[in-house]
Parts: sequence; structure tokens; C-alpha cells
Amino acid sequence: MIQTKIWSREETLDREQMRAIQLERLQKTVARVYENVPHYRKKFKDNGVEPGDIKTLEDLQKLPFTVKADFRDNYPFGLFSSPKKDLVRFHASSGTTGKPTVVGYTRKDMETWRELIARIVTMAGVTDEDVAQISFGFGLFTGAFGLQHGLEHVGAGVIPMSSGNTKKQIMIMQDFGTTALISTPSYALHMAEIAREMGIDPKNDLNLKWGLFGGEGSTEAMRKALNDEWGIFSTENYGMSELMGPGVAGECTALRGMHISEDHFIPEIINPDTGEVLGPGETGELVITTITKEALPIVRYRTKDITSLHYEKCDCGRTTVRMSKIQGRSDDMLILGGVNVFPSQIEEVLINTEGIGPHYQIKVFKKGHLDKIEIDVELVDANYLDSFKMLEELNRKVKANLRTVLGIDSIVNLVEPRSLQRFEGKAKRVIDMREEK
Repeated sequence: MIQTKIWSREETLDREQMRAIQLERLQKTVARVYENVPHYRKKFKDNGVEPGDIKTLEDLQKLPFTVKADFRDNYPFGLFSSPKKDLVRFHASSGTTGKPTVVGYTRKDMETWRELIARIVTMAGVTDEDVAQISFGFGLFTGAFGLQHGLEHVGAGVIPMSSGNTKKQIMIMQDFGTTALISTPSYALHMAEIAREMGIDPKNDLNLKWGLFGGEGSTEAMRKALNDEWGIFSTENYGMSELMGPGVAGECTALRGMHISEDHFIPEIINPDTGEVLGPGETGELVITTITKEALPIVRYRTKDITSLHYEKCDCGRTTVRMSKIQGRSDDMLILGGVNVFPSQIEEVLINTEGIGPHYQIKVFKKGHLDKIEIDVELVDANYLDSFKMLEELNRKVKANLRTVLGIDSIVNLVEPRSLQRFEGKAKRVIDMREEK
């Protein structure tokens, strides 16, 4: 394990100290939203609960959940607990129904955000000796600006490249001596491809040491591919616009899960079907309550992300709870003929199969009354296309591996290298063409 320093003493508090801080801040947050947000006041009353009922951390379970639809129903500022004049920053995530999810920050929120990012980049290995290239898109998306402020806070030099213009990205990376790359994992793999086309070996001709990846889920196989391509140490970080943006959690170099900043967020795991709170180590849907946000405090937000929580002290010295790698999203789970399938399961099989690359697309459709899944995946070597026997054998192998993991048969199309779409932001891996989803 590469040993890194710990940014904040709050990351090493014992469980009793942390719970005391959480309870005090939870009580203040519940009172704040009850007094200032009509939506929460009504929701609490409908559930027969008021701020004075929150006497222990376990009483959090008495409060109702917040869901994505609550943001749409209160667009744009209905969930805010601070007056508009106190807001110094607005961000928004793309909306599937035409209206984005709007979030805002007070000056104190911005200071908190900067501090939380400083924690996750420090635990990932970045110091004031590093030059960090941010290849997220700058704009209403929270990722790029959030990482910029936190990286500057630890003293790293920041190159705010944004996404796109990949050849220029590689040129700047080479000329400026970039040591840390911040992007989605899929775009990082695309950048490595372009570097090789330019005659640059990503592993030996550049100075990269660290990869801080987020914005989309990834597997351990994807991490290995990134490390092998770039010669870096990759970590994953987690956040959502609704909760703060990036900074909710991040991996340390022990790679034992993502540390959640519990003095700012209270995590729970629930059964996504019943809402029942599950115990440590059990897998279910992650629910987060923010306890230090001023502009937009959120109570028991259902993230839809499937994970588990682990409270043992980490090898790095931090005592904060760790969330395991996201297995998938409850709303991304594909139900095919009664079988539950996560795209991450498919990715793991594909990346671990020799001869095919990390770029793929999943299509789901109906044939008659039956659900079918078809997967386009790129070959690493175009020479496979010249040998029917080799191609057929590889196709058979991929289908057999998928069958073993998924429990269902798949249609697999092996396609030419570089023929599938590349994404500069979050990759769109699944196309569901069924009329009823």
C-alpha cells in the first residue's frame, strides 16, 4: 500500500465521537428544513414526525425519504433552505424530462465542499507536488469545478482542460508534466488510445502517477485496464449533485472501499423494495442525509446506488465508514426474463476476456414475448476478422463466460476496433428498446 497523509483529524475520530457530532448536526439540519422548506415541513407532518422527535441517530429512520422526483416537483428552488441572495454558486445536473436538478451553495457550503475534496484527493495520493489535469466538462456539472477548488486547496497545480479536444489534452499532459488525471474512466481509456495514435506511450512517455476517476461506475477490471494503460495508481471517488457534488466519498490507497465523510453525511443501506434499514456489510440501496449543508440540506436521499457499508478501521488509519464499490443502480438493473442483470457484471466479463477491449454497448429488446440482450464489443486486434475460426472461437468464449455469470444467453457481436462511439463524459452503455421497461 502506498502510504498517504490524512488531511483532517475528523477522518480519525472514534465511533463514539463521530456519533455525537452526527447527532448534533442531524438535529440542527432537521430543524432547519422543517422551519425553512415547506416541502419537508408537509412531509414530516404527513409522517407524524417533528424535529423534537429526533433524540438519537436511530430516530433518523422515522423521517421520510427524499427522492429524485422531489427535485422535479420543487423546481427550481423549492427545496432550498437559504434565501436566494445568500447563494454564491448554482449547479445543475441534466434532467431526463427537460428540467435539470438544480443545486446551490452558500459561501459556507463552498468552504465545506473545498475541504471535502481536499480529503478525497489527499487520500488518493495527490499533494502540493502534483500537477492535476481536470478532463471533466466545466459547466453546470458539479464535478470539474468541485475538483478544481479542492485540488487548489491542497496546493496542487490545476490544469482546467475540460473534456474533448483529446489530442490537445495529450499534448498539454506531455508539455506541462501532468501527474494526476481527473476524468471518467471511459474517457481516460479513450485518451490512452489517442495517445498511442499520436506515437506516445501513455505509460512511459508521460509523467502520470495518479488517476482520480468518477462520474460513472467502473469495475475492478476497468481499474486494472486503466493502471496497465497509463502506469498509474487509480482510485475512485463518489458524489452526487443533489448531495454536494464530488466529495461525499473517495478511496484511499489501501483500496478497501470509499471513505464517507461522516461528519458531513450520514449513510444508510436500505432494502430498495421495502425501505427497511439493513445492517453493516449487507448489500442494498445507499441513502444519504446531509448534515452540514446550508443552501440545500437533504434528508434521507435515495441514491439508487447499490452498495454496502463497512465500519472497521482501515489500514490507512481512517476510521470513517467505507462504502464498497457500487454494484450498479437499482434503476439501471435490467430484468431479463425474471433474471436481474447489472451492466457492471457484463463489463467485468468483457474486460477479463483476452482479445476484446473495454468498449461495448448493450441493447435490450423483445423478440415476441421474450426479452433478449445483444452486446456489441470491440476486438483488440482487427486480425481476428480475417480468421473465421478465431472469431467464432472468441465469440463462443465470450458467450459462455456471460452465460456463467448472468445465467442467461446473450447475442454477442464482435466488431472492429475503434468502431463504437467514445464518450467524453459519462458513457451511455445501455439501450433498452423494449416498449415496457
